[in-house]
Amino acid sequence: MIDHTGIPVTDWEKSKTFYDAALAPLGAKLLMMVPEEYTGGAKVGGYGRHKPDFWLTEETGTGPGRHYAFVAANRAEVDAFYTAAMAAGGRDNGAPGPRPHYHEHYYGAFVFDPDGNNIEAVCHHPPGGEGS
Repeated sequence: MIDHTGIPVTDWEKSKTFYDAALAPLGAKLLMMVPEEYTGGAKVGGYGRHKPDFWLTEETGTGPGRHYAFVAANRAEVDAFYTAAMAAGGRDNGAPGPRPHYHEHYYGAFVFDPDGNNIEAVCHHPPGGEGS
């Protein structure tokens, strides 16, 4: 149902470094920068696998934290996301592991980004039943 979404970030370079690292294990990367003459001088960039689905917009304030969950093809991608996000300056909000209180095969990891947004990678497949 959702085609794309985005969040404001206060430090473009710090956030770009974080998302470059955190989303790489999920097969996503920065695909597009909107020319600043169209954004009033703000940096605006879109991440995705095939098209920009998740956008960062440079702003002076970000407001309250938000939650975004990214699809992982398997549990190893969730683990790699968490490791990369933590190495890139993320703060732990829930190490990789099963979350059976959501559903039987829910496996996720949660990290706060540089602006305090709760970023998650999640796999909904049972072990050995991973898909893409």
